[in-house]
Amino acid sequence: MRLLRFQCASEPQPVAIEVEDKLLRAILIEQGALTEYQAQQISDGRHKLNLGDYIITDFIGQGGMGHVFKAVHKFMGRECAVKTLPTGRVTPQTLEGFTREIRLQAKLDCSYLVRAYDAGLDGTTRYFVMEYVPGMDLRRLIKAKGPLPQDQAASIIMQAAYGLEYAHQQGMVHRDVKPGNILVTPEGIAKVSDVGLAAFTANLVDDPRAGKIVGTADYLSPEQIRSPLAVGPVSDVYSLGCTLYYTVCGKVPFPGGDTAHKLRRHLEETPIHPRRFAEKINEEFVDIIADMMDKDPNKRIQTCAEVAARLEPWAIDSSQITQPRMSRSPWSAPPPPSFGTDTQGGDESVQDASINSNDSIQSQRNILDNSRFSDSRGLSNDVLESLASYDGKASKNKTQASNAMMIGLTVAILLPPALLIGAIIGYLVAIK
Repeated sequence: MRLLRFQCASEPQPVAIEVEDKLLRAILIEQGALTEYQAQQISDGRHKLNLGDYIITDFIGQGGMGHVFKAVHKFMGRECAVKTLPTGRVTPQTLEGFTREIRLQAKLDCSYLVRAYDAGLDGTTRYFVMEYVPGMDLRRLIKAKGPLPQDQAASIIMQAAYGLEYAHQQGMVHRDVKPGNILVTPEGIAKVSDVGLAAFTANLVDDPRAGKIVGTADYLSPEQIRSPLAVGPVSDVYSLGCTLYYTVCGKVPFPGGDTAHKLRRHLEETPIHPRRFAEKINEEFVDIIADMMDKDPNKRIQTCAEVAARLEPWAIDSSQITQPRMSRSPWSAPPPPSFGTDTQGGDESVQDASINSNDSIQSQRNILDNSRFSDSRGLSNDVLESLASYDGKASKNKTQASNAMMIGLTVAILLPPALLIGAIIGYLVAIK
């Protein structure tokens, strides 16, 4: 601050004005009158920082339909998360989906689920206000910290099971349970989020996505793939089992390959034994994962209440779960929505019939023998080839480029000019 004041006094007038702006910005941020995000938006000439009665204070992330902002209610002072539906993405289908998500989440009131607070329209921008959960989602936590010990994993998944059981008791099935949809606070409290793909089990035929495979490929249950209208609470149990597998292993159950390849493996193959990646996992704990991921819905653990009961002996006090320090993205955050200037969001979660997988996928070859999980002999040749090709893609490209360069140099030395030109053209075609 003192350095800015000194520069302001010593610089020529045009430069001094710029320094004064920086000084004023620093003072307002230091006094808590503005957040860094708000100050940056004002510096960029954007002065609308509200949606209705909600003052936008920061950017949280990008959702399936639009952006999610952190905000504060100007009268109540309560922090919340605001999801927007940008004007440029409003169609009858997206509007129906956005409204449906709001109404589904408004029916849920559980401490292990993200609560809905409000919804509204500001100009042409529709927004949905939810409970703000500090911390990060489970996927980001595993990416930053690595696989969790079984006691910490049990605590988080147990809480998620409580939330899903509540939703199931209301007649709802989530259909997109995955690490990215489980939020974890710095105190270790877990909450299930994003009911955008949820549906009432009694009205699946009336669902706008009826008959379509919805969810994320790495966590889809076999029955979701075979018959999307046959999904129920046990489908969420399978997806939660895949999530528990990822939490203790740091790998998805079926890595490598494209979406169709993943779906086939969910239907036909068993995952690699978890102790291949986490040697300290107790065999009884492995049995819980296997019972959650049984391909036969009738043999699978039937309710999330039973999942929570079986995980409870392994769970630790949630306050012992520590999170890595979050660093701010080096990229500029998008501006808040305003009249006619909304930016479009990307596809964080799967909408309608789209299926994606954004979890890390790495090669897995050596496997322990177990009747509930596969060994390397249980994998087909095409699966092994896809895993090997996925893992070695970067090194293969480098080797090809190196070999092509050596061939090109040899040709340049040995061949006359006419043939050399042909060789160069062939080399350029080859490396493309």
